[in-house]
Amino acid sequence: MTLPIDALLPQVRDTLAAHTRLVLEAPPGAGKTTQVPLALLDAPWLAGRRIVMLEPRRVAARAAAGFMARQLGEAVGDTVGYRIRFESRVSARTRVEVVTEGILTRMLQDDPELGGSGPGGVGALLFDEFHERHLAGDLGLALALDVQASLRDDLRIVVMSATLDGERLAQFLDAPRLSSAGRSFPVEVAHFPARRDESPESQARRAVEHALATHPGDVLVFLPGRREITRLQSALLPPLRRQGEEQGFVVLPLHGDLPVDQQSQVLQPDPQGRRRVVLATNVAESSVTLPGVRVVIDSGLAREPRFDPNSGFSRLDVVNIAQASADQRAGRAGRVAEGWTYRLWPQSQRLEPQRRAEIMQVELAGLALELAGWGSDALRFVDPPPPGALAAARDLLRRLGALDAAHAITSTGRGMLALGTHPRLAAMLLAAREGEGRALACDLAALVEARDPLRSRSDALAERWRALAAFRDGRVPHDANRSALAAIDAAAKQWRRRLRVDAAPPREVEAHRLGDLLAHAFPDRIAHRHADDPRRYQLGNGRMARLFDDSALVGEPWLVASELRFEARDALLLRAAPVDERFLRSTFAAHFSDRDETRWDVERRALVAERVQRFDGIVLDARPAGRVDSGQAAQALIDAVRDLGLDALPWSDGLRQWRTRVRCLREWMPELTLPDLGDEALLASLDDWLRPAFAGKTRLDALLADELAGALKSPLDWNLRQRIDQLAPTQVLVPSGQQRRIEYAFGDDGKPASPVLAVKLQELFGLADTPRICDGRMSLTVHLLSPAGRPLQVTRDLRSFWQNTYPEVRREMKGRYPKHPWPEDPWNAVATHRAKPRGT
Repeated sequence: MTLPIDALLPQVRDTLAAHTRLVLEAPPGAGKTTQVPLALLDAPWLAGRRIVMLEPRRVAARAAAGFMARQLGEAVGDTVGYRIRFESRVSARTRVEVVTEGILTRMLQDDPELGGSGPGGVGALLFDEFHERHLAGDLGLALALDVQASLRDDLRIVVMSATLDGERLAQFLDAPRLSSAGRSFPVEVAHFPARRDESPESQARRAVEHALATHPGDVLVFLPGRREITRLQSALLPPLRRQGEEQGFVVLPLHGDLPVDQQSQVLQPDPQGRRRVVLATNVAESSVTLPGVRVVIDSGLAREPRFDPNSGFSRLDVVNIAQASADQRAGRAGRVAEGWTYRLWPQSQRLEPQRRAEIMQVELAGLALELAGWGSDALRFVDPPPPGALAAARDLLRRLGALDAAHAITSTGRGMLALGTHPRLAAMLLAAREGEGRALACDLAALVEARDPLRSRSDALAERWRALAAFRDGRVPHDANRSALAAIDAAAKQWRRRLRVDAAPPREVEAHRLGDLLAHAFPDRIAHRHADDPRRYQLGNGRMARLFDDSALVGEPWLVASELRFEARDALLLRAAPVDERFLRSTFAAHFSDRDETRWDVERRALVAERVQRFDGIVLDARPAGRVDSGQAAQALIDAVRDLGLDALPWSDGLRQWRTRVRCLREWMPELTLPDLGDEALLASLDDWLRPAFAGKTRLDALLADELAGALKSPLDWNLRQRIDQLAPTQVLVPSGQQRRIEYAFGDDGKPASPVLAVKLQELFGLADTPRICDGRMSLTVHLLSPAGRPLQVTRDLRSFWQNTYPEVRREMKGRYPKHPWPEDPWNAVATHRAKPRGT
C-alpha cells in the first residue's frame, strides 16, 4: 500500500542525517505516524538504537503499534511495542516504542541520557500530533531539548503535526521543515440546521439518518465524550435495528475507555460487510484511520482539559473546537473517495483558528513538580507556563510537602513524582501506611479521578465508596451506574498493582477514615463547622463554605472537601468526608497554633488584640488579650487596607493627581522605568511602600495625608521626582500671565486620557499652537470657557479654532458677555483674565 508520506521518507532520512531536529507537517492520512518510525530504523545515525514516539492518545498508541507490527509481519511487543498507563507491550527486542501521557516524562526523569549513545539507548524522539498541544507533549519536548543541549547532542528530535504553524515551530526549534501532501478527495461541507428546541442528540440522530439514506459508505460522528456517545447510541439503535434487517447497519462507539478488542473492531472494516456508524470522540480526528468513511457528522464540540477550581484538578469541559480541528474532521470524509460533512452548528458561528495549548489553561501542580524533579525551570517551552498558575502550583506543592521553601524537591516530592499521577493523589497514596489503608487510598484515588458513579445528588464521598464496596459484593445500588463503578474498581486494582498492595480493600469503613486519608490530598480544603450555623464551615484558607440544604454531612465538626464550587460569598461543598480531630492534631500538629494576634475589626474600624487558637486560617477560639501589640499593629493595618481597599487611605486631591501623572508618564515614556502605581500593583506591594508609614500607629486614621504622600513617593529619588514635575506639570502658564491647572485622568479603556487644560477663552488670545507637555509628545485638550466659566469649545488644535470656529463663537457670545473682549483679530489681541475696563 502506497501512502503520500512515502515519497518524502528519503528526504526525512537525509535531513536527519545532517540535522538533529526536524519539523514534519503531514495532513491526516498521509501515513506519518506509522511510516516515519519504520523508515528510520536502518538509518546509519540511529546505529541500532531505539525510537520512542509520543502519541497523545491510548487508542492511537495501540493502533499505531499494531499497524506497524503487522507491516513487519510480527506481533506487538517484538520490533514495535507500546507503553501506556497501567499497560506495557515491549520486550528486549523492541526498537520502536509508542508511548503516551507521562511515560516519556518518566523515562527522561529516570534517565536523562536515555540510555546513552550506545546500543539499547534511545536515538530519536518523535512527537506525533503535536498540534494537539497536550501539556505532556510540551513538557516532553522542553525536557528533550534540554537533554539534547547538555547531554546528548546526537539525539534526534522530530516534531510531527497535521495542522500547526510549522514555520513558527521550525524557528523556535531552529530546525528544517518538511511538508507532505495528503491523500484526500473533495468533501462537500454543509451545516445541518437544528429544529426549534431540539436536543443535540435528536439533531445528530436526524443527521445520521439523512446521511444513511442519501450517501454511500460509513458514517463517522464526532461527539464530545463517552456520555454523549452513549445517549446517541441509544437514540440510534431502534431505527437502525429496523433498517438493519434489510440493509445491515452497525453502530460502534470509539473512545479511550473502550476495551482493546472493541477498539480494534472499530479500526477494521465490518467482517460481515455492513455499513458502519462510528460514534467517536476527537480521538478520531487525526490519530487513527477509520476505513470506509464517506460521511462525517460533526457536533463541533470536544472535551478538553480546563482548570477547575472547584476540585483543584484540571477537568474535561465541553468546549467549541477550533477551525483547524473542524477542517481535520471534515477531511476524514475524503480519504477513500469524494465525501460529505454535516456540521451541527450554525454557519454564522465563528470558531477560533487554532486550539489553545493546554499549558495555558490547566492546573500546573504536576508540571511544577516535574520541573522541581528536573532541577531547573529554565526550560524552553513553545509557550511558557503562565507565571501566576505556576506560582499557585508551587504553593500547593509546598503545602503537600513536595517542595521546600526554596522550591527544591523534597524526598516526599520524589516519591510523589515516581507515582505519575496528580500530586494531590500522590501525597495521599504515599501517606497511607498499612496494607488495608493503602488499598483504601487506592479506592479513593480511583473515586476522585473518575466521573461520579451516583445518579442522585449527594455530597457524601462515603456513599460513593459504599456503592463501590457493594458492587464488589455483587450488588449495585439503585442510584448507581454499574459501568462507572466497574471502571472505578478496575482503576483501583491498577493502583494496588502499581503500589504492590497485596491487601484487599476493606468491606466496611467509618466515614472519617476516608476523610483522614483525603486530608493528605486536600490539606487546604480541611473545614471546621461554624459555631453559630451547623451548615457553614470555615476552610483552611479562611474562606467560608456551606452545605446543601439536604446534605448528608450536617453536624460533622470537621470535613475535608474534595470538590467545592467557589461563589462570591460562601463556597458550596459539593463532595466531602468527615475528619477526626484527633487525627488532625496528631498528623497536622504544626498547623495548629495558639498565640496573641492583632487584627482589624471591620465593624469597629479599629485594631483588636486577641488570644487566638487556629488550624491554619480556621479560627477555633478567640478571646480578648488586652492592649494592641505595636509590633503586630503595622501588619494588621496593612491587612485592613488590603481588605478595605486603597480608598480607606487619606488621599489628598494633589496626591491623587500626582499618582495619575506618574501612571500617565509610565505609559507615555516607558524609558523612565517608573513604578506601577495602579491599584493592583499598590495593593500587592503594601508591605514594601506603606508598612513603614504605619510604624508606631495603632489606628488607621492615625496616618496623615503627608505621611501617605511620603510613603507613596518613597521609591522615587529626588531627581526622578523633579523630572516628573517637568514632564507632567500640574499647571501651565497661559498668555494672560496666569498659571492654570492641568487635569490628568485615565479613560474607561484603562489608558491615559489627553490631559485637560480648562481656561477662559480670553486668556489665550495670541496663542496659535496648542500647549504640549511630556517633552512635546502630548498635546493638551483645551476646554475653552466662557467668562462665566461654562464650556464653549473643546479642541486639541487652537490654530484651527481661531481660524474656523472663533468667528461663530464671537457672534454668539459678544452680546451675552458685553463686558468682556471679543476682538475680531484674536491673533493680535491682548490676553486677559479680567473684564474690559469700565467705560470701554
